[in-house]
Order: sequence, then C-alpha cells, then structure tokens
Amino acid sequence: MRRVLIIDDDSYINNLLVNYLNQHNYEAEGTLTGRSGMKKLERLNYDLVLCDFRLPDTDGLKVLQHAKTKMPNLPIIIMTAYDDVKMAVKLIKAGAFDYITKPIHPEEILELIERAIHPKNSEESSSTFHENFIVGNSARMKEIMEHIKLVAPTELTVLVEGETGSGKEYIAKAIHYASSRSNKPLVAVDCGAIPKELANSELFGHIKGAFTGAINDKKGVFEQAKGGTLFLDEVGNLPYENQVKLLRALQERVISRVGDNKTIKVDVRLIAATNEDLTNNVVENEFREDLFHRLNEFRIQLPPLRQRGDDILEFTEFFIEKANKIFNKQVLGIDDNVKELFGKYNWFGNIRELRNIINRSVLLCPGDYITPEVLPDEIRLNNLFESKGIRQNSFNNGSSDLKEATHVTEKEMIKDALIKANFNKSKAAKLLNIDRKTLYNKIKLHNIEVR
Repeated sequence: MRRVLIIDDDSYINNLLVNYLNQHNYEAEGTLTGRSGMKKLERLNYDLVLCDFRLPDTDGLKVLQHAKTKMPNLPIIIMTAYDDVKMAVKLIKAGAFDYITKPIHPEEILELIERAIHPKNSEESSSTFHENFIVGNSARMKEIMEHIKLVAPTELTVLVEGETGSGKEYIAKAIHYASSRSNKPLVAVDCGAIPKELANSELFGHIKGAFTGAINDKKGVFEQAKGGTLFLDEVGNLPYENQVKLLRALQERVISRVGDNKTIKVDVRLIAATNEDLTNNVVENEFREDLFHRLNEFRIQLPPLRQRGDDILEFTEFFIEKANKIFNKQVLGIDDNVKELFGKYNWFGNIRELRNIINRSVLLCPGDYITPEVLPDEIRLNNLFESKGIRQNSFNNGSSDLKEATHVTEKEMIKDALIKANFNKSKAAKLLNIDRKTLYNKIKLHNIEVR
C-alpha cells in the first residue's frame, strides 16, 4: 500500500484528505506544521507528499527543497489557497511534481496522486505516445514537427527551449519515438530537482561505500538509458562543477561512477531542455560555453501556449475527453464565453495550467458545457481587470489604490496585496491606500482566508 504524507495546518482539510485517501487504498497520515513534516520525512519512507504552500512555521518551497535533498525522486504536490500561477511555476522549477489550488476537491487530488505515483512512462510505446501527443494546427508547431522529422533519425544532440509547462518533454518523446532508438529506453531526469551533492550520483551512478548512505551500487541515468535516449530537463540548473563531467561523457562516450576509477562506455542519444536563456547564463559564467555548444547541435524553440492561437481549443477538447473518463462525466465542451476568456488569458503555466483548469472545471461542471462560473477567478475576472483598467500586475504599474477598484475586483486586489506583502496586513493596507481597520473589515466581508 502506497504511503502519503499530508502537511497542512488546516485540520479540517488534513483529516478530510487522510480519510478520503485511506478509503481509496492509500496509507495516509497528516501533520500540521512544516517542521514536523520534515522530521517525518527523515524518519519514514513515503511514496508522495501533499504539502500546503503557506504553513505557520515555514512554506511549501522550503519543505520541497528539504525533501529533495533526501529523496530526489519523491513526488511532491503543493497545495495553495491562492491562484498564484507564477509561484506555482517557481515550485515546478524547484522540483514539485505539480500544484493544486484550494478549495480542495478530493477527486481532483486523487487523480493527481494517481498520475504522480503510477506514471505510465515505463509502459509507454510509440503508438500510445502518439495517441496522447497533440500537435495542433498553428504554423509554428507544424514547422517544429517538420524539424523533428529531420533531426530524429540523426545522432545530433537537441536542445529544446521553452517556458515551464509548454511541453518540452513531449517534444523529446516525439524525437525519441521517431528515431532508430525508439525500441530502447527513454530516460528523463529533471536537473532542477537534483540536489547539488547528489547530481553526479544521479547522472553517473556510484559504487557501494562511495559516500555516506551509499549502501549499494547504483546505476546512473546514463547507464539506465543504454542504447536509447537520455532527456535532461532544465539542464540550466545543473551545478557548474557537474557540467564538466557531463561534457566529458558527451565527448568521450565514457563515464565513471562516483567512488570508482573504472570507466564505462555509454551509448545514448542526448536531448536537453531549458526554460532559461543559456546564452545569457554563459555570459554570466553560470553555464559552461563549451557544454552549451555541445548541447546546441540542433535547437528547437517551443512557443508558449498563448502564442498558439486555436491550438488552445484543440488542447481543451483533448483534456475534456480525458477528464470525462477520470471523473465519469459527460461534459461536451466549453461555451463561447469561455472560449473568449481562454483566448485573452496569458497562460503563464502553459499546457500544464490548462490541463489542471480543465480537470477542475469538468469536475465542477453541472451541465453539458463549461461556463465561466466554474473557472478560477484569475481567468473569469481577467476581462473585468482589462475593461476597468485594473490589471493583475497593478502593484507594479502604480495603480494599486483600492478606492479605484470596482466591487467585483476588490477581493482580487486585496488577495494580491496580501500575497505581495507576505500577509503583513499593515504593508498590504499601505499598498491598497487604506487603513488597517478597513482592510480587516474587507477581509471579513469577502471571507478571505488569511494565515
């Protein structure tokens, strides 16, 4: 039975999730603080962690970073009461499997846990991959697919550039399954989630006794991908000193396990991906120039979802079909108002954000079509922010006076101010140009959760 640790200081949510997961063949236990959660992670083995972002003694990012130093491959899902997609993207970059926003719906949590604990990559074949890979009709994606057809049969190292959540791993899989190595392993590793001190071990393996905790010999990902493809996601996060060994492995096709003097020949095709500007990292001496040129034999620049036009609707239909099967629903699609909202939204979290929103919307949808009422506030109110001249980044352009806001946007501005002030009410009141007492009254009026 898989073990799940829930870290949330809301005892109601904690107990709700523990009981729900225990009823669905998981062994779940909860704790109310980040420190107690981190202590449990040091003493016991878990298959997954559900962690609230805002905790009384720390935050989800610190818990995530602590857990990854001990168990780099442990899936961690972050829960947050505020729809802050930019923070969610930061958490994904730091190694979180995914994020979910409150209010919590247990069915949605269960689907996410199943996806994290039971990945289908090991069972995936070329045919099953292509059933789940959507190209879209945008000119840019059609051009990328032509490039994939050209580069896949070669042994060139490919560098895929794109924002977090834009589908870089899907591009890597498309290259792998169109290559002569398609019947061999495809091994993916997130360089951003590997602790600095464990990077060499994860990449190249180690022998028993090489360091404290090395109780057995271990194969690194280069050996695991023998004859196939190695996908290094977020390669820009790889520590500088580990880049030297990576460059040697690519140039000489040999590796050495940590603690061992023997060399091992490796036969892999490398695909790397990044959400950063590696050329700028080279200028800043944060990434080796020689390694950059070695990775950049063929570059694919993946556009963000907001630049893909009608592809958004194609992805939407696909995710609705998947969500219907998961939640046993029969939602037919989205109405015209939602289509308009989707077209104007920025999609900072890209395809990942769209999938999460469709899952939740299908779960909450009472009829045949998804309507604006079941969408998160940041999408549903996006047009209102634009029409009233009050944007979601209003605190950066100087128009943060709460007195200028309409009633419908007031709640969103207060939530935004609280987040920017790190929940310091005095600072939030100053941002909003109101006194502290008025802020308290507004928080109570709009039933805003404050921790």
